[in-house]
Amino acid sequence: QVQLVESGGGLVQAGGSLTLSCTASGNLFGLNTMRWHRQAPGKQRELVAQITRGGSTNYADSVKGRFTISRDNAKNLVYLQMNSLKPEDTAVYYCAADVRLRTYWGQGTQVTVSS
Repeated sequence: QVQLVESGGGLVQAGGSLTLSCTASGNLFGLNTMRWHRQAPGKQRELVAQITRGGSTNYADSVKGRFTISRDNAKNLVYLQMNSLKPEDTAVYYCAADVRLRTYWGQGTQVTVSS
């Protein structure tokens, strides 16, 4: 089993910054790509950013230049640094990890950006 726990969400004003963290634990043999997704009320869950074990990254167009994903393989941590936040970034942010051909999800953390 694999467990993912997110932290770092909260309320921030537009233009502000937040850093989300996700800690993976359990049987992590074969841990590969880690991702951040988000889901706003009434909308589908969408991919925000992803990072491979080797450090290759990919971002949604809506967050390019504002968000940065990084990971610490030794500590099984993945981060999402979010700058220049906008009200439309308001959502529940979920961490996901691909482990041995399965995808595991965290419980999510709320990010609210006020205008």
